[in-house]
Amino acid sequence: MTSVPLDTRAVPPMPEKTPKALRAAIAQYAPQLLVDFDRHWRRDIADAYDLAPVPAFMARWWSEYSLARDPQLEAKVHSLEDAAGQESDYSRAKALLAEAGDLRRAAAKAEPGQ
Repeated sequence: MTSVPLDTRAVPPMPEKTPKALRAAIAQYAPQLLVDFDRHWRRDIADAYDLAPVPAFMARWWSEYSLARDPQLEAKVHSLEDAAGQESDYSRAKALLAEAGDLRRAAAKAEPGQ
């Protein structure tokens, strides 16, 4: 008999790196982000004659989704950020924000399928 690990949550894989695939993944796994994603898309991309903002749009929302698809990681990042906001010692607050930033950057490096 094999034992089942206590942490059985499955983090959904990252989608293809296209706006359409990213939107579908957000709709399915992180619907709390969908309104802001769509608003940002309509405001900055949908009617644009210049596609220059698309890479920045994708980078931002790739990062947001990568974090939101893992509720435990997202909670840890927000906890660190909240703790930094309450910290009276500047060095400690800076360290907490640096740790949160490191986690955000690591999440944003996820590749499709990971």
